[in-house]
Amino acid sequence: MRRFVVGLLAVIGAVTLLGMLSTVGVVIWAKFHGPGVPAAAILTLDVDGNLSDAPRNDGLLALLQPHQTSLRDAVDALDKAGRDPRVKGLLLHIGGNDIGFAQAQELRDAIGAFRTKGKVAFAYSDSFGEFAPGTRAYYLASACDEIWLQPLGMVGLVGLRAEEPFFRGTLDKLGLVPRFDQREQYKTAANALTQTKMTDAEREQLQSLLGSLLDQIVAGIADGRKLAPDRVRDLIAGGPYLAKDALADHLIDHLGYAGEALDALKARAGMGAKAIHLARYLASAGRLHTSGPLVALIYADGLMARGRSDDGALFGNGVMGSDSIVHAFRLAVQDKNVRAIILRIDSPGGSAVAAESIWNAVKQARAAGKKVIVSMGGVAGSGGYYIAADADKIVAEPGTLTGSIGVVAGKILVGGLLDKIGAGADAVQTSDNAALFSSVEDFSPRGYQQFEAALDSTYAGFKARVAEGRHMTDAEVEAVAKGRVWTGAQAKDQNLVDSLGGYDTAIALAKAEIGVPASSDITLRTYPRPESSLSLLLNRLLGDHEDPLAILPSLSDVMHELATLAFQPGMLVMPPIEIR
Repeated sequence: MRRFVVGLLAVIGAVTLLGMLSTVGVVIWAKFHGPGVPAAAILTLDVDGNLSDAPRNDGLLALLQPHQTSLRDAVDALDKAGRDPRVKGLLLHIGGNDIGFAQAQELRDAIGAFRTKGKVAFAYSDSFGEFAPGTRAYYLASACDEIWLQPLGMVGLVGLRAEEPFFRGTLDKLGLVPRFDQREQYKTAANALTQTKMTDAEREQLQSLLGSLLDQIVAGIADGRKLAPDRVRDLIAGGPYLAKDALADHLIDHLGYAGEALDALKARAGMGAKAIHLARYLASAGRLHTSGPLVALIYADGLMARGRSDDGALFGNGVMGSDSIVHAFRLAVQDKNVRAIILRIDSPGGSAVAAESIWNAVKQARAAGKKVIVSMGGVAGSGGYYIAADADKIVAEPGTLTGSIGVVAGKILVGGLLDKIGAGADAVQTSDNAALFSSVEDFSPRGYQQFEAALDSTYAGFKARVAEGRHMTDAEVEAVAKGRVWTGAQAKDQNLVDSLGGYDTAIALAKAEIGVPASSDITLRTYPRPESSLSLLLNRLLGDHEDPLAILPSLSDVMHELATLAFQPGMLVMPPIEIR
């Protein structure tokens, strides 16, 4: 009864708060959305860090943060604006260097298509890295006609570096013993806990990834800035650059401030052009893909787990729940009007059981006559690749990180730490293997054999799913597996991916699969319908999570990865690769 009363009071308080915010929000919303699109418009887009992959839920969050834009919003708006005679140009304001490679590439492609329709795009940044790397941010900016830089800014074009912290020494000091194993040598997700430095396989893998990504960056900058590729490589080797030096080396076009860049773009556009935020333009002009045969869009974002999804829209990192994704597929399959399904994946993987459930949902959808096209975002590794393997077609950006066909599992023994702090543990059990997953007792010889057998079985099952879906032999799969991570460009060469591109490429393939002419449109509908912010908040308050701490955001990405490895019995998870 007490819990019910507390919950009821919480709901009443939340509804009251939302009502008050909504009243204020109506004013904000009205100011943000309109009047409509000016007769001569300059779109503005702020990119400061990674964009969310999917459009946000409507409601409270949209009111509080009206200028936050998702990747799909940006791509749709630029596509629509390219054909809108009212829109004359784009001012891209780039903040930090945290945007992912695949996102930068999808935005670059959208900006390129926008420019081919006679539109003008300027990029502005206070600094491409402030005493910090700025290679990815500058790579994005190089898609534009002109690049503006604040006079005291820098161009941190310094190349790429991948580094990983190792905690084995810390665990040893604390008396914590990691007991992990993996299949195979490139499956390095647990290395931060088991090693003190990179293994040879890990170093080889990362060097290969960096080489592939650098080739893509060099090609993009060379094309955008009309420079020879060798000249771009020399410039990268010589960075970073002060503003005046960047101007002399033709890395930028103008020194100035954001207002000056906007004024210059307005002057070039002429006709009294006015600025309008890209999100406001999209809200006024309407979305694309609203007529024609129905294609379902399902988002598979975040760490993969059993149960329901939590998109993290209110408080923290998102989790992709297998129950929610399977339910979305069921809805799409049951809808007789759905001709195809686009599965958008941005996930490093997670639970092997969850991955198998989603893989089966993809298979069932295809058996029901629905074509399934996978569109990979920044990451689709390990379990993220597992659920893609049976699709009719797989699309990835050249910079997507994918593959990682392998498995890692284990536990951390805490007995030594308990001894150090004067604590202890005792237990009773009914059978020998009852302690198999204990954090205070090591594997018994028989238990360890069964643990290894489970790793072998999971790895073999993963490879079998890939072989079946990609029409490869066992030997061909083994050659590209072993836990190795590939860029999208490398994955295409290895037959793990069919085409390179983003949303537009996936939509084009979906059209081809269901016999819709390229010049015709489709209706793209998200399944299931996104929950409102009010619904998300009420679910939190009413305890819709087994973990009472799920309401709190993760303290950091590192701790999130450590917790994943330490407290899950087995994972199809990609190693956390940090590239700067």
